Amino acid sequence: MRADEIAAIAGELAEADRAHTVIPRITSRFPAATIEDSYAIQGVWRDANIAAGRTLVGRKIGLTSKAMQHATGITEPDYGVMFDDTVYASGSDIPVDHFSNVRVEVELAFVLAHPLEGPDCTLDDALAAIEYAVPALEVLNSHIELEGRTIVDTIADNAAYGAMVLGDVRRRPDEIDLRWVPGLLYRNGEITETGVAAGVLDHPARGVAWLANKFHQHGARLEAGEIILAGSFTRPMWVSRGDDVLCDYGPMGTISCRFV
Repeated sequence: MRADEIAAIAGELAEADRAHTVIPRITSRFPAATIEDSYAIQGVWRDANIAAGRTLVGRKIGLTSKAMQHATGITEPDYGVMFDDTVYASGSDIPVDHFSNVRVEVELAFVLAHPLEGPDCTLDDALAAIEYAVPALEVLNSHIELEGRTIVDTIADNAAYGAMVLGDVRRRPDEIDLRWVPGLLYRNGEITETGVAAGVLDHPARGVAWLANKFHQHGARLEAGEIILAGSFTRPMWVSRGDDVLCDYGPMGTISCRFV
């Protein structure tokens, strides 16, 4: 894609974010668009938000589990950025009108104590860099029509990230077997999805290493203090106004929120 086309699509996505609307698939208009094009679109959108005064607090990794890849028809991970005004505490009311195609996923988030960079970052390297893990719900926010979308569409749309709800229980990687953290997801008191964190690449922190290696390709690294949302180990659950959501993470406590 040409630079002007990339800028135009980034502008469309910014307007869709403001208006909470959906745009036609990028790949229907630019069939030859590549993953590099989609990250370029995301980058223009990101930089415009930073220039407008938003603060970047971390990264989300998506499509790391077979459950999510099956649900989306997309077969490789992706990543996006998270801003400070998208982070909610457990128990929060979340305005459903702020998002499009609103769904919830069950994840773990990691806060880095040390920078992490590739090209040969391993799971052990990631675990050594992590200060603590915390349970999280991701609120998906898709501004591109869902039918027929590809990873190019999803990446350009900031990997469909909308918001994150963080729990209260923090654990160092050496305090708990992160592979076996469970997730029991309820909507209005009815269980809808279950999973364990090993569903994410066999260990939820493996995605952090993947991201560090991916960033190295762009001459960047993950920085101390960043929050890394590691990917869902359940399928996404649709939510609507008035829905109460609760997720039970066993030894890592519960998260609740209400969509208003």
